[in-house]
Amino acid sequence: MADPLGGEADRLAAVLAATGTGGDVVSLQVADVTESGRVNLQLGDGSLLMEVACPDSYRNRAAGDWVAVRLSSVPVVLWRLGDDPATTDAADLQKAATQAAQDVQVVRAATYGTSVPAGSGWQAATAVYMRKVDGKLEIYFQVADASDPSPETPGVPTPKPVTISPTASGSWRGGKPDDYAGTPVQGDWTGRGNRRGGWFYGSAISSACAGKTVAGMKVAFTRKAGAGVNAKRPLHVYLHSYASPPSGQLDLGDGPEDLLRLSAGAKGTATLPKSWVTALASGSAKGLAIYASGAADYMAVTGGQLTITFS
Repeated sequence: MADPLGGEADRLAAVLAATGTGGDVVSLQVADVTESGRVNLQLGDGSLLMEVACPDSYRNRAAGDWVAVRLSSVPVVLWRLGDDPATTDAADLQKAATQAAQDVQVVRAATYGTSVPAGSGWQAATAVYMRKVDGKLEIYFQVADASDPSPETPGVPTPKPVTISPTASGSWRGGKPDDYAGTPVQGDWTGRGNRRGGWFYGSAISSACAGKTVAGMKVAFTRKAGAGVNAKRPLHVYLHSYASPPSGQLDLGDGPEDLLRLSAGAKGTATLPKSWVTALASGSAKGLAIYASGAADYMAVTGGQLTITFS
């Protein structure tokens, strides 16, 4: 069975023996949340505890959280330390309820027949109009005499966020695709040359933004374990102008922007600069890339899901 500490159980045992903290409950800060949902924890000496398990009750895990941890040969997070989350939970529930209400059609009942309807309050329509707004149907009835005033038309809701997954990704070295790297990689670990990685979306980004006001874009990345050092290192992110992977060199556009730092196995989300949002929305840029020189920031990265919000 694989070591849940990523091969560092012996080192942890030595630390516990030296400090006399074996089995004690201590407070540690979360360095990163990993793809598996576990966490990497920051020790006082600057090193990391990798892939520490958490209880189901520890929700919305995030880098920077302070948690109570039982230290042993296999440490476990017990709970998160901090303020009562009730206020945040209430806000999230209200937001979800508002979105659900916007998704529901406002017509209470739709029936038909060959005779006039029974009951009071009906008005005869001389013409019917319809249109689709934000994926929802609007119906307008033209009446000869509006004896009962019409309700107000609801405002058009803000378009929902759109998440776009890359259609392809890969790495390049020496001016051509690197067959030895199945995922995007930045840097050089072996001295054979620096790699650059890229994510490709076709025309999906600009198509999703057409006719809308874009508020922002975020991209999600996961750093693979077992590539480079365990400690946090920056992703050096660039734009590129390719709809699909090139057969030659992957030329880099604007950048680098060090949008986030990840430890081994960690996942994170980065907010793109406004100028990049404009370029991607217009189609003048089409995708994202990473590049680094040497071994210091060497890493392999997966993900690339881009979330667009509108206003």
